[in-house]
Amino acid sequence: MVPDMAKMKYRRLGGSGLQVSVLSFGSWVSFDNQMKDDAAAECMQAAFDAGCNFFDNAEAYAGGESEAIMGRVIGQLGWKRHEYIVSTKFFWGIHGNTRNMRNTLNRKYLSQAIDGSLERFGLDFIDLVYCHRPDPSTPIEETVWAMSDMVSSGKALYWGTSEWSADEIRAAWHIADRHHLHKPVMEQPQYNLLARDRVEKEYARLYEDIGLGTTIWSPLASGLLTGKYKDGIPEGSRGALAGYEWLADRLSEEATIAKVERLRPIAEELDCTIAQLAIAWCAHNPNVSTVITGASRPSQVHENFKALDVLAALTPETVARIEAAVA
Repeated sequence: MVPDMAKMKYRRLGGSGLQVSVLSFGSWVSFDNQMKDDAAAECMQAAFDAGCNFFDNAEAYAGGESEAIMGRVIGQLGWKRHEYIVSTKFFWGIHGNTRNMRNTLNRKYLSQAIDGSLERFGLDFIDLVYCHRPDPSTPIEETVWAMSDMVSSGKALYWGTSEWSADEIRAAWHIADRHHLHKPVMEQPQYNLLARDRVEKEYARLYEDIGLGTTIWSPLASGLLTGKYKDGIPEGSRGALAGYEWLADRLSEEATIAKVERLRPIAEELDCTIAQLAIAWCAHNPNVSTVITGASRPSQVHENFKALDVLAALTPETVARIEAAVA
């Protein structure tokens, strides 16, 4: 089926020439934990049909199984390689406590991690590869050379960072510039109505200075901005999953829930859900290249992507009201 791109918007990934859909689809938490191949295929196809061309992943998600599921699904769906963009991220490692292969960005780990991801995806190259966290124990110069070599080898097309500080990103960029290496193109930070400072303040000068693109995660603050946790944590929701007790604690914060509830009348005026309002607000920021959404059912994909209609209807006055509601 040819994707319906009528409503989808596309933005360049920072200063690069690559165009990504303003809403994208990610596999964190959901793949393997909440759904296997068939359900993943239904969700990915629903996103693809809505014009989504970017599918986010990471080596550490489900210990590599998330990449394997996504790779199998892409093969099952028969998508052509030029029709989609996939990503992965490296840092945590998946080889137990093996020295040099966990919580690192050293050259040995990175050179072997990309080969493992390519095998699990069943692909010849990965479009976007991120350093999943900064590594204070490895010189940034070593990491920059390793990532640049990954691109030069054709195993990745662009590289970037995730949750790095502005100083670390700028240092990596200048090292690459000085040695004529492939520079970091994008950063993947958390960004939502409850977590704004890094994207709006800390990175403010990087967008123009180095052409930084952003592929933001957690636009719904891990579910808080759906409004569905007002009366507790529903069975089967992300907050109820084993291993996500830290999230359950946050989802129960009364002060935060009160902020979210102040968004409800604004959403009702726009005839949308709180979640759609929150996603549209993220996409309204011109420095956001793409908003990574998550879902465990096709119906959730459809609901999330209705945020495109809300985005088209947002006015400066409405944005100001949204921001005042959660201030």
